[in-house]
Amino acid sequence: MSNLLRHAVLLAIVLFAPLAQAAIPAAPERDEGEGPWPQLILRGVTVITGTGAPAYGPVDIVIEGDRITRVQIVGSANTPIKADNRPALKPGGREIDLSGHYVMPGIVDMHGHIGGDEQGVTAEYVYKLWLAHGITSVRDPGCGNGIEWCASEARRSAANTITAPRIFPYAFFGMGHDGPITTPEQARQWVRTMKSKGALGMKCFGYRPDILEAAFDELRKQGMGSACHHAQLDVARVNVLTTARWGLGTMEHWYGLPEALFDGQTVQQYPADYNYMDEQHRFGEAGRLWAQASEKGSERYEAVITELLELGFTLDPTFTIYQATRDLMRARTAEWHADYTHPALWDFFTPSRHNHGSFFFDWGSEQETDWKHNYQRWMAFVNDYKNRGGRVTVGSDSGYIYKTYGFGTIEELELLREAGFHPLEVMRAATLSGAEALGAEDRIGSIEPGKLADLVVLSENPLANLKVLYGTGHIRLGADGEPARVGGVRYTIKDGILYDAPALLRDVRAIVAEEKARRGIQTLPQP
Repeated sequence: MSNLLRHAVLLAIVLFAPLAQAAIPAAPERDEGEGPWPQLILRGVTVITGTGAPAYGPVDIVIEGDRITRVQIVGSANTPIKADNRPALKPGGREIDLSGHYVMPGIVDMHGHIGGDEQGVTAEYVYKLWLAHGITSVRDPGCGNGIEWCASEARRSAANTITAPRIFPYAFFGMGHDGPITTPEQARQWVRTMKSKGALGMKCFGYRPDILEAAFDELRKQGMGSACHHAQLDVARVNVLTTARWGLGTMEHWYGLPEALFDGQTVQQYPADYNYMDEQHRFGEAGRLWAQASEKGSERYEAVITELLELGFTLDPTFTIYQATRDLMRARTAEWHADYTHPALWDFFTPSRHNHGSFFFDWGSEQETDWKHNYQRWMAFVNDYKNRGGRVTVGSDSGYIYKTYGFGTIEELELLREAGFHPLEVMRAATLSGAEALGAEDRIGSIEPGKLADLVVLSENPLANLKVLYGTGHIRLGADGEPARVGGVRYTIKDGILYDAPALLRDVRAIVAEEKARRGIQTLPQP
């Protein structure tokens, strides 16, 4: 494959033009999961609703087909449950005693690329890692495998003929168009075409303002969603305030927000030798960007945050994807890489001038220090936005920068906690807030009667320790004085279908081990 194609996502950002990118094979037919049943009862659980309410239990959750029908309190905490308080099991139903377990809504990952041939992994690998971490809904912001491919996978997932989260396909602005879009009417027609092919929304990186504004107006008319990564090549004329005023739904990452907060300058303080196509240079300077934004409490800061709140704007920060910029060694040596990171994906992560996000050419203490300060300012804004009533969601952008699918999403929950979110606020961001941003809160995002049975079952309390959501679990010293691993998702339920999360992880380990054996290696190669 040429270096140009290896830059497929990058060049979509850079050139704002459609690119041919080879699609990965579609997922195989489903061979996992049990159900749905006429009735499934999860007995004796403690429930975390996803609405911000505190956990409570014991509860019996009744599922009929693909829907939650009852959430029945069946006793008081730390006392025996009386049988006459419990919903009766109907003929043909199934019940599972889950005393001591916790149940939360399925996680909604708002920034989940289904990989591409440049990463060298299959859809099956990606989907199973997602489901094994309790991720039951994913928005693919760009559909790099092609909108027809992505929409097809979304339909197959909705029919549960594949083992996958439900998929919300968004198209890169301009993808599939014959040449650049040069008029507002072409932008409108492109939106209509994407809708006809199954896209639910658009992801943009910037564009000529009159053309992009027309696209947003057409998205509104078509009832479609929108996301934007405000790339540096156009952020000087299209920042977060610009697109929010046009009706942008979610801001991805943070680009465009510091620029909206500039006071005393209109462009980033680029050095004279800056070249956007040198990724270490680009990301190195990005680590100095929040220091150029207005401080909290300043007139400019208050004007920007107030307007975004009034517009009902959503922040999808994806803290996790840039974690390596402030601690490269930690990102490279995460314990899950050994068993769960595919060798081809590891190759893609390895420093390279050709692969997007592999920019650690000479990344040292100065760059990491800049990014640590960058995170402090960025996290403070996101937390302030949440505290003032703004919506914040969870997105991972895994498949880049040492982030393995599934694991990266759980790290995003930990980073929201670091930013100042209460664990219940983290849960809401990961579930109901994402559903609201997608316009799907009537069917997913919280544990309530009438909603789809998208649930995550855990033997440990995630409110006490988010690490128990990782597929690798958490190390705890036992009563016997020996350390042991606890946690990990026990079951993921999607549309009433029960998936054994440890079994999904075993499948992924087998995929990784098979590729290592094919290459004749036992460990991932190190520079």
